[in-house]
Amino acid sequence: MSIGAGVGIAAVHMRVFEVGMNQNDEHSEWVGQPHPQGEPEPITAAEADAAKLSSPDHPLGTPGRRFDRRSPFMLGVAGAAGVLLTVGAVQVVLAAHEALLLVVASLFLAIGVEPAVSWLAAHRVRRGAAVALVFVVVVAGLAGFLAAIITPLVDQGQALVGHAPDRLHHLEDTYPAFRSVADRFHLEEKVRDAVDTKSADLAHGLVGAGKIVFGAVTSTVVIFVLTAYFSVCFPSLRANLYRLFPQHRRPRAILIGDAIFAKVGGYVLGNLLISLITGVLTFVWLAAFGVPYPLVLAVLVAVLDLIPLVGSTLAGIVIAVVALTVSLPVCLATVGFFLVLRVVEDYLLAPRIMGRTVQVPGVVTVVAVLIGGSLLGVLGALLAIPLAAAVLLLVREILFPGLDQDRSRTTPA
Repeated sequence: MSIGAGVGIAAVHMRVFEVGMNQNDEHSEWVGQPHPQGEPEPITAAEADAAKLSSPDHPLGTPGRRFDRRSPFMLGVAGAAGVLLTVGAVQVVLAAHEALLLVVASLFLAIGVEPAVSWLAAHRVRRGAAVALVFVVVVAGLAGFLAAIITPLVDQGQALVGHAPDRLHHLEDTYPAFRSVADRFHLEEKVRDAVDTKSADLAHGLVGAGKIVFGAVTSTVVIFVLTAYFSVCFPSLRANLYRLFPQHRRPRAILIGDAIFAKVGGYVLGNLLISLITGVLTFVWLAAFGVPYPLVLAVLVAVLDLIPLVGSTLAGIVIAVVALTVSLPVCLATVGFFLVLRVVEDYLLAPRIMGRTVQVPGVVTVVAVLIGGSLLGVLGALLAIPLAAAVLLLVREILFPGLDQDRSRTTPA
């Protein structure tokens, strides 16, 4: 029998099954046959009523009256179910936290590319084609970027790690103050031990390195596929999310939810663009002043700049130390460059690229990054700012109005 014939027979059987289910007989001929001869009268009557209740619009009948949620039985069942559900949810999250991190990262990336996809869809491009176009542009850009820098990046990275002890020894010989600090903290021994350990691990741990590479590639593919799926289905996901709210609260939920999506999307897309600009400017500066390993350091700045406040500071410290191996004036000039770059990023690039999508006070930013980084590592630090912006929006629009409402006027004396 061919596959087409099998599919046709299955379709016919499904059609017959639907007809059997919609028949206005007392019993369905597809379930529980043969019915017992002495079937209780209440069941026979209920099946007859069920056949009358079924209709083409509602094959399974219309919902009946709700249970009394305030009854002691329902309260007890709800409480026990809530406890079991909470315990089960915690166990599921702990057991599948790695997969959940991939899902969360994919969802945030989908929200990040949503402004571009929505813009194309608003200009008469089908959503599937818009998502494909955005992903083709992103993948092509990343592929071209990696093809251009992967070889010098690997060479400079190996040179940076291999010559780290020599660079440190040169700093100690040139600057006596640095030698005293290095001797106090035993920096040279620690750097040499770290380099030797990494070299040994790389030489004797090819299997482990292969697993790490395979895991990274697999995670990247999973994130790519999930991001594409979430982006294509985002309108349906958004609509189904809003259907979870009661009808009288749904309009307000739509306004607040869309504002949160705009904040998250603007932050993700804007942060990536600002990080790219920062990395390019850093590479130009380092190459112009002859600082070694400019490509590796520029990529380091671009990656760390994704982490607000903390990342750019760490990158500036690392690059200042490397620039110190050239000369003290170059180091001081590089520190000044990073200070100016920070001001330009905060007061010129961010307002123009992100606009007013994300408004988070500096203290909240630092606290959010520290908490997110301690909970979920780098991913938590990256997602901390948009989540903090969403929480602040909910507090401002829902919590504060409720707390500020004067209930004494409505309370009877």
